[in-house]
Amino acid sequence: MMDGLRSDMGRWGGHHWLAPATPSPEPEPERDRRSRRGSSSFWARCCGCCSRRNEADDDWGPEPGSRGRGSSSGGRRPNNSRRPDSRGSDSRRPTSRGSGVNAAGDGAIREGMLVVTGVDLLSSRSDQNRREHHTDEFEYNELILRRGQPFHMVLYLSRPYESSDRVTLELHIGNNPEVGKGTHVIIPVGKGGSGGWKAQITKSSGQNLNLRVHTSPNAIIGKFQFTVRTHSEAGEFLLPFDPQNEIYILFNPWCSGDIVYVDREDWRQEYVLNESGRIYYGTEAQIGERTWNYGQFDHGVLDACLYILDRRGMPYGGRGDPVSVSRVISAMVNSLDDNGVLIGNWSGDYSRGTNPSAWVGSVEILLSYLHTGYSVPYGQCWVFAGVTTTVLRCLGLATRTVTNFNSAHDTDTSLTMDIYFDENMKPLEHLNHDSVWNFHVWNDCWMKRPDLPSGFDGWQVVDATPQETSSGIFCCGPCSVQSIKNGLVYMKYDTPFIFAEVNSDKVYWQRQDDGSFKIVYVEEKAIGTLIVTKAIGSNMQEDITHLYKHPEGSEAERKAVETATAHGSKPNVYATRDAADDVAIQVEAQDAVMGQDLTVCVVLTNRSSSSSRTVKLHLYLSVTFYTGVTGSVFKESKKEVVLAPGASDRVTMPVAYKEYQPHLVDQGAMLLNVSGHVKENGQVLAKQHTFRLRTPDLSLTLLGAAVVGQECEVQIVFKNPLPVTLTNVVFRLEGSGLQRPKILNVGDIGGNETVTLRQTFVPVRPGPRQLIASLDSPQLSQVHGVIQVDVAPASGSRGVLADAGGSSRSGETIPMASRGGA
Repeated sequence: MMDGLRSDMGRWGGHHWLAPATPSPEPEPERDRRSRRGSSSFWARCCGCCSRRNEADDDWGPEPGSRGRGSSSGGRRPNNSRRPDSRGSDSRRPTSRGSGVNAAGDGAIREGMLVVTGVDLLSSRSDQNRREHHTDEFEYNELILRRGQPFHMVLYLSRPYESSDRVTLELHIGNNPEVGKGTHVIIPVGKGGSGGWKAQITKSSGQNLNLRVHTSPNAIIGKFQFTVRTHSEAGEFLLPFDPQNEIYILFNPWCSGDIVYVDREDWRQEYVLNESGRIYYGTEAQIGERTWNYGQFDHGVLDACLYILDRRGMPYGGRGDPVSVSRVISAMVNSLDDNGVLIGNWSGDYSRGTNPSAWVGSVEILLSYLHTGYSVPYGQCWVFAGVTTTVLRCLGLATRTVTNFNSAHDTDTSLTMDIYFDENMKPLEHLNHDSVWNFHVWNDCWMKRPDLPSGFDGWQVVDATPQETSSGIFCCGPCSVQSIKNGLVYMKYDTPFIFAEVNSDKVYWQRQDDGSFKIVYVEEKAIGTLIVTKAIGSNMQEDITHLYKHPEGSEAERKAVETATAHGSKPNVYATRDAADDVAIQVEAQDAVMGQDLTVCVVLTNRSSSSSRTVKLHLYLSVTFYTGVTGSVFKESKKEVVLAPGASDRVTMPVAYKEYQPHLVDQGAMLLNVSGHVKENGQVLAKQHTFRLRTPDLSLTLLGAAVVGQECEVQIVFKNPLPVTLTNVVFRLEGSGLQRPKILNVGDIGGNETVTLRQTFVPVRPGPRQLIASLDSPQLSQVHGVIQVDVAPASGSRGVLADAGGSSRSGETIPMASRGGA
């Protein structure tokens, strides 16, 4: 690995690496302090109406860093209010039974009053409510609902219900609930409620009253307190709040009245309910894939997601709007500005935290943030995106993780990628502020956009990786994919930046003798060359490039580019473009393997049918982070090639392992800069090509059948591909419904050595599950493995939850089961 790396190099390209004495990732925040912009909230800075907060207005979550004052919206509940079985045994929870109070305030219970002696919210995982609301996979015993959909409950009364009695249900959220803000909901039983809320009696039998309650499709999402008020001739009665009666309400993609509605069941199964997925990385020609455990139903994750909204200080009244919620999540998943979930680090030094490549899922990250309040070190784009998918799916938004290969980072709003060279076509890195990431990962989430003109509903881009600010905050989106496709960069939010990521042109500038710069080449098909996501119902990749852009070179695609660049900082960028292009240049992709020698190959073709062409060719090879920020050139080659009319020739440059090994950085990526000059017509050739060194996979084998509540064993096999010893090797193991996040310290692994280890786990939920593992060491990262585990239910269990094994922050030292040579 390289020493003395710049800490911010992954986010902002354009300079050679500097060498500070100590790499400095994003600074770890002081715990429980306010945003560094003062006590003003995200909403106060970004929204004019929210900036007019007054002292009496308590419709705000706790300030960033605070724990809130008894917030019921999803912040951590005090330990003494959490039931011993709250992790999720599916045994029937006792109904809430309280002493009750006289609503008049004197505490007397008068004869004849209609007293509510208990409430059964039918909230266990096997009950009708949880199954109908598609929340039965949540490892919680509380009632979890999706808005806009009815649910059932039973009230236990002190006497039979009479027609003259009046019963009112009430829901509260926030510190100062108000009816006008939707934070205090009043539902008279048997009467029409407001905003879609209503309750009806379905059965009255003895002292039991069965109710069917309809929730509003526009309800605030969060954790509500629930109580019941009755009125009879003998007086009013108010049931005291009981923590057992808390109700979570989420967005509902199954409800046509909800603006997050998705009309395809297979989409809902994949983008809302699937707990694992594939994230793609590498280069377009060498696509790598890794399985990610989203774990949105794991115990504690829902509380963590709601705590994020509290931590940002988002007004409760705004939490029913998915546009606002997704924008806040894009800001809060990174730690800049707001002490959010993850600290970004592209320095190569991860000694104070976890290498981003080592994470295998979101659960450990979110639970750490919930339990400690500290931002978690460290993340890069796929980690930010994986966590964002977890949070948005958990809250009920259909969300997918998307990878864009050759993703541009436009730093000057020109909507072009500008690359500067000297007179000899050697890159001028001090001027190259724009960068092209080998890949970049973000999210699509599905919703209507009532804040935009018609035609912009559907997939919206949300990007939590901190690259550029939006309204002064490191957040991005939601941005309509339709506006990106058509170059409508004036649509909110952040369309210019995202358009440049997928459809800008790469413009090559050469310095002239007088010091000015001239465009010598425009590469129109170099950015956003492939955009993919996991396919529905399988582990195959799905090409969704056509959703983001018209076919390359088509009239519609060129019109979109022209529309966008007309609103950029260089609207006349193409005026000086040269036209000579007799000689074509192509770089052949090689299957390069970490630890082995490799060869790069450039193919030159003379497209002239009548004249020979003489080309002076220069090749420069350097290592690069996946963000397009490069190190200094460590190998170069110069060659003159004569091409007969219509002929082609290959130019190769061998690279030995010992030549590139001292310069390796994260993910083993390299950048080949090719430049040339055609003697006969003055044509300038320019091409950039990135490739990565492939790393091995972990091999996972299940040793025996998997049954809920019974111990099962998995075997992990790994062969070190390098001739050097891997030191301080750490394995991670995680799988929703199988294994809570677990860290395994295995020590050193010798050069070319094969090792085997075994681990036991106890499945807690039946059905098909994914068990995911990773390996990380200072010498080698980006090593992963996954196995599908089909878990059988325990006999006679009806899907009972067992307690999940493993610790989210364990650090066991594991002896190897066996070791072998190469």
